[in-house]
Parts: sequence; structure tokens; C-alpha cells
Amino acid sequence: MLKGHQSWVFNNRPMIAATGVSGGPFEANGNLANDFDILHEDLWMGMDSYEKAQRVLLEEAVRTTLAKAKLEKEQVEFLFAGDLINQITPTSFAARTMQIPYFGLFGACSTSMEGLALASFVVNYQGARNVLTGASSHNAATEKQFRYPTEYGGQKPPTAQWTVTGAGVGLITQNSPGQQLPVTTSATIGKVIDMGLSDPFNMGGAMAPAAADTIMAHFRDMELDPSYYDLIITGDLGRIGHDTAFELLGKSGLKLERKQFQDCGLLLYKDDQPVQAGGSGAGCSAVVLYGHILNQLQKGRYKRILVVATGALLSPLSFQQKESIPCIAHAVAIEMNEEGR
Repeated sequence: MLKGHQSWVFNNRPMIAATGVSGGPFEANGNLANDFDILHEDLWMGMDSYEKAQRVLLEEAVRTTLAKAKLEKEQVEFLFAGDLINQITPTSFAARTMQIPYFGLFGACSTSMEGLALASFVVNYQGARNVLTGASSHNAATEKQFRYPTEYGGQKPPTAQWTVTGAGVGLITQNSPGQQLPVTTSATIGKVIDMGLSDPFNMGGAMAPAAADTIMAHFRDMELDPSYYDLIITGDLGRIGHDTAFELLGKSGLKLERKQFQDCGLLLYKDDQPVQAGGSGAGCSAVVLYGHILNQLQKGRYKRILVVATGALLSPLSFQQKESIPCIAHAVAIEMNEEGR
């Protein structure tokens, strides 16, 4: 059901029935290592290119999710997924391996919530019984494409962020009454916002206005007060972008508690890891949501959460043509299934 101008309500409350999360060596040393299903000791993962390694991450996350759900891939109707690499080839090649009907998505680092919103919409209206959705990124593959290969040893400013090596996948299914599992209840689809910033080493600052715009639209459309959610978490704004978004929301009259407003890219790594302003990448919000956050939800720490994944829709070509950075954010509301529903 459409509510307001840009939000959907999922009256049938699709369930997140199972998840799979894989990561790299840097994530294995981070704050949330215990929330990963698979962690690798090196960035190559047995492959001869970083892009192929990224494909492995997504394949592992999909297989882990199916194993937890005790499903065969033939029982899944659709896969919604994407990444940051040219023509989303790691995801498409993983879809080649999995042989599940596939929608390839590109929302940059907002892809995780774009996929979750679309998967929930399809399941809510009985367009499918079982849908997989997720996103992935690989530090070395992304750095090579968007900035400089890590072998160059280029110096980064404090505003830069560290691309996550990881993949997170969720299985969205029709609701089964009485099952104590997370469900999606609504989604708000963002608009492309461009404030004229053009520095690829300050993605957080560029994406913050898009995050604020979508969050405000969500509360306006849903006619809710921010206190409705125990946690409002952005995807990968990092320290610069997260502070900026908090300030923008406050100036717009939306008052949040600091402890209520968090960021996936700030949770993932330890303070002594050299990630500059925090984590980023299409896999950032995917691994934190489908690993840590849903684990916390099921443990009862949170009852209702709003996940807002942000994406910078630039490319190497647009940067070379001196374009600014258009950005977007998508939000999905998640809570635990109620007794009897």
C-alpha cells in the first residue's frame, strides 16, 4: 500500500527468515566479527582477481542463507542484488552460479535497502514466496575502480572512508504466524539529491543530505514521531556524514536522540583500525544489518528499527567529466513479528 508520497506499507509483514554474512580479514579484526558467518584470512579468497573474490563473498552469503533456511535454490523465485563494480559484474556472475531468477540492482551503497524494499514489496503482494536480496563490496576491487589501486600506497585525507570487504544476504518470505522472526513493515524510497559536492574522498558529506531527506520523508509519510523507533541507523555516512545528517535533521525540526541515531560504518571497525572516517561500500549496511543488527533485534535489544542505506551515484567517468556527486538513500522499517501474526 502506498502511503504518503514515497513510502510503502507492508500489511502482510514479510519475514526475514534467514541471513548469511561473509567478510574479509579486516572485518575479522573489527568490532562485529562474531556476527559474521564466514570470515576470510586474505583478500584473494582463492581467486586470481579481487572482483572474482567479491563474487565468492556473495555466493557464500547466498549459500549460507539457504542452508540456514533449509531451502534449495530452486525454491527461491527471485534474487535482488547488486554492487559497485562496473556493470555489477561480481553480482551478475554470482547469479550465473546460483541460477536463481535475477534482478540486478545498482544503488551504490544504498543497494542493500533498495533490494530489501523491492523484495518485501514483491512478497507482500504475493508475487513470490521466497526472495533473496543482498549486496556486496570488496575493498581492493572498489579502490582500484573509484580511486587508486591499494598497491600505489596513495595517501587519503581524514574524510575518506574504508570500503568494506563483505556480503550480506537476507531471505524474505511470506509471514508465518507465531514465528519470532524479524519482519519488514514499511519502506521509503529516496530521491536523488545533489548539493554540488564533488570530492570522492568525502562521500559521507555528499550523502548526508540524501539521508536526511529520506528520513524526513519517512516520518512525514508514515505520520510517526522519531521516538517510534529504538534505532535509526544510516548505512555508511561515517563520522563526517553522520554528524552532518544529525545536524540537518535537527535544523529541519526532527529531533533525534544521539544514542538512537547510529551508523553502520561507525559500528563495524575498532577505533585503532585505520579506516579514516569509517566504513563504506555496498556491503557495509548489508553485513551490519543481516549480521549484527538483526542479531540484536532477536535478542530483544531493539523492538523497532529504521535502516537508511545511502549511496553516491557517481562513476569514474562522471568524476573525470567533473560532475558533482548525486546521492540517494532508501529506508526500510523492521521489527520483530508479533505473537499470533
